[in-house]
Amino acid sequence: MFYLSGQALQCYECKLGFWKLCFTTKKTCEAGEHCYSGVGKAAGLVDIKKKGCLEVSKCNKTEQVNFPSNSSTQVYQMTKTCCSADLCNSAPGHFHVSAVSMAFAAISSVFTLKFLI
Repeated sequence: MFYLSGQALQCYECKLGFWKLCFTTKKTCEAGEHCYSGVGKAAGLVDIKKKGCLEVSKCNKTEQVNFPSNSSTQVYQMTKTCCSADLCNSAPGHFHVSAVSMAFAAISSVFTLKFLI
């Protein structure tokens, strides 16, 4: 899809979501970026999600995230799928959650991971 000069792609952004909880805002992408939805699994149990703008060259790829970054200890793996229309990265059944719900989910996930590691 091509955009006229001065028009920018609008996407939903979720910095980090757990299970079906994802606190989203709208974001304007830079030139050369598409909207993306990322899905993955941490510690083999916790579903994680991300949304936002992504460089086209990084679209439709699976990324392994290690911690610390120079180690071979995989924290999670995420597949990022891109689309190129305004607000196209909203999944069916997608909903906004409050910051309190998101904080609760994040804290619960940390405790779950601590018991597994």
